[in-house]
Amino acid sequence: MGSTGYTCIRRTFCSFNILIWLCGSGFLAIGVWLHFAYPGYATLLPDHAVLSADCMFITVGVISFVIAFFGCCGSWFQSRCFLVIYFTLVVLLFLSEFLLGSLAFVFRGGIGRMLTQELKYGIEKHYNISDRGGFLTPSVAAIWDNLQVDLQCCGVSSYEDWYDISAWPGERWVPQSCCRSHYGSLQYGAIEGSGDESPALNVDCRKAGNPTLLWDKGCGQILQMWFVQRLHIVGTVVLVIGFLQLFGLISSMLLFCTVKHKRSSKTYKSYSPTVDTTLNRNGTSGTYMDD
Repeated sequence: MGSTGYTCIRRTFCSFNILIWLCGSGFLAIGVWLHFAYPGYATLLPDHAVLSADCMFITVGVISFVIAFFGCCGSWFQSRCFLVIYFTLVVLLFLSEFLLGSLAFVFRGGIGRMLTQELKYGIEKHYNISDRGGFLTPSVAAIWDNLQVDLQCCGVSSYEDWYDISAWPGERWVPQSCCRSHYGSLQYGAIEGSGDESPALNVDCRKAGNPTLLWDKGCGQILQMWFVQRLHIVGTVVLVIGFLQLFGLISSMLLFCTVKHKRSSKTYKSYSPTVDTTLNRNGTSGTYMDD
């Protein structure tokens, strides 16, 4: 391979890893900030800290930072050792993703039931109507209220998931976000065009105990449908990640082989600015003779 191709591969590989390194640093900084500024927020599974937003950002940031670091060092210093470490880490990452994806597909039924139980447990033990969290990191209560309003659902499986929770023990209440838009206020009664001429009653929808005033679908079912309808987006993201990993593997191996060839070949010296072996006016390398 000529010097031009070698330089192109080296610069492209180095630029690629610098970009990944910067992205990883950004994810790591966001995760650390979330961890110290808003501990315990931004998760629907409070008892599983590893699935919280801050831990997710920190994990992705650390992995990206470490892998890109070895890639940049291997390219910049032309180190075969760093390139081998980079290649090994990317292979291990790919195998881990494949293993986790396979396990998730095989045990998808059990994982779904486990997530449903954990979401219900989060509602029962960690829903606090007075704790709203922050703008970027809302609390469990804020997340559930926004989710139910946006998706027009109530609870994980049904509105009964809100009965007798720690926020209102012994009561068959639901959050205000479970109320249909017609009954969002404290009054409900006659609806225009319904034929019901009964006067409006001053009743709190969330405490009325009337299922007809609430959203009839659980959020779990609607979220599942939402995810299925966007599988093409998930597939595109997976393909992009796989392409980036494949590009890293191929370019690191090309650079590894090129560095090995350059160091073992005599032509490698011809590219050094301090040694000129190409000019030979009399058939003898490195010597000049006057005409």
